[in-house]
Amino acid sequence: MDGKWLPFLIGSFVGTILASFCIGLLLFCSFRPLSKWLLATFMKRLMGDRYPENVFEMVSAMRKIHPQIVLENSLRAASGQVIERPFGSPRTYLTFDGLIFSPAQLAVMPSPEDSDVDLRITIGPMAKKPLTLDIPIMPGGMGYGIGISERVKIAIAKGTAQAGTLSNTGEGPLLPEERRYAKHLIIQYNSGTWGKELETLRQADAIEIHFGQGASAGAASFIPAEYIEGRASQIMGVADEEVVVIPSLHPDVLSPEDLTKLVDRLRTITDGVPIGVKICASAILEQDMEIAIQAGVDFISIDGGQAGTKGSPPILEDDFGLPTIYALSRAVRYLKQRGVKDRITLLSGGGYCTPGECLKALALGADGIFMGTAVIWAMTHDQVTKAIPWEPPTELTWYPGKMKDQFDVESAAKYLANFFASFAEEMEIAILALGKTSLKEVTADDLIALDEMTSKVTQVPLAFYPKEAQAGQ
Repeated sequence: MDGKWLPFLIGSFVGTILASFCIGLLLFCSFRPLSKWLLATFMKRLMGDRYPENVFEMVSAMRKIHPQIVLENSLRAASGQVIERPFGSPRTYLTFDGLIFSPAQLAVMPSPEDSDVDLRITIGPMAKKPLTLDIPIMPGGMGYGIGISERVKIAIAKGTAQAGTLSNTGEGPLLPEERRYAKHLIIQYNSGTWGKELETLRQADAIEIHFGQGASAGAASFIPAEYIEGRASQIMGVADEEVVVIPSLHPDVLSPEDLTKLVDRLRTITDGVPIGVKICASAILEQDMEIAIQAGVDFISIDGGQAGTKGSPPILEDDFGLPTIYALSRAVRYLKQRGVKDRITLLSGGGYCTPGECLKALALGADGIFMGTAVIWAMTHDQVTKAIPWEPPTELTWYPGKMKDQFDVESAAKYLANFFASFAEEMEIAILALGKTSLKEVTADDLIALDEMTSKVTQVPLAFYPKEAQAGQ
């Protein structure tokens, strides 16, 4: 380049820098007056416009009707069809927050911090082949194809195997990779047409006959074919169907007597693995449980009203089913009343999110806890950044999700194993703080209720009276 142009280029560069600085300084100086003018104009309209013309009417309206309901009603208006909400109900129910543990100190000494803590549980202790887990927490049933993707299913199988707990097929078909990687596997026997083959059932470490769940009650499911195209539809044998239906009525159980026959048949097919039922918590919970007891089941899984799902009509999520703490307390009392608490394993699910909630439920009498939504969030962990803010994280995990191929199986399995390990370690610390060394030693006597409703529901004494005084009342 000719040297005579160099001063010109340097001058142009410096001029550009100075001009940019001046423009920036001008904008900075005018920002405050401009923002004050905009705010003053907005406030003048806000404080002066009649209500029908005032934007503040949105605030008033949404204090009357929650923004989520406004959105859901807009979705109903747009489609004219039933909407399906992921993850369950946003309603606030009575929770385990009204219970606290009573720490061991002097009258009861805490256990030494280097003590080993036994967290193992056994599902179906009277079965020919009981199922023993290293920890009392597990994922609930999440169906491949009808819910989660192949990658998520494999991650659950790998993560649970590392943690010493089980995987559960849910209402979907058995994914061969799930059986390959899972250490323990519950196969759900659902009301659909798939998963009934002898070679499938014989791969189970336990079988759970599905009748209902907390987020969808016992209602039928209708799944458009485009949501399960590909491998899932082929494994399920529904590739030619326009809509896949999971019926509300179980074709093998049209009467209480049929359940007894089915339990006996599945027990024979599997050579004695635990056979159980999965139900949602109804107002006639004890009657449902009695039919299961009469059928000779090895375990009962009960979903409370806080349970989640891939998608269900809000009316089923919000307005059906007992809250989890109600369901658990009633179920425990009934099993004890019937004299079968030590024979039939009770698994509880529906809204569990923390180690404390899980341990409180176990103290009340649950034998094991299953979780769904918390497990999904734990697995996705920092992978959610692949989706947000432009897409919901479920696009990574659901079978028809647009981003499901970006889901990292190995990292998700590691995070899930860490999640369960962390839960277990916190529960171990709590058990030592109670002066115990085994989960089996933790009972409702270790709990205190903070409010009358929680006390009435759980029959745990209130904190503001000594237990001896309450016992004498």
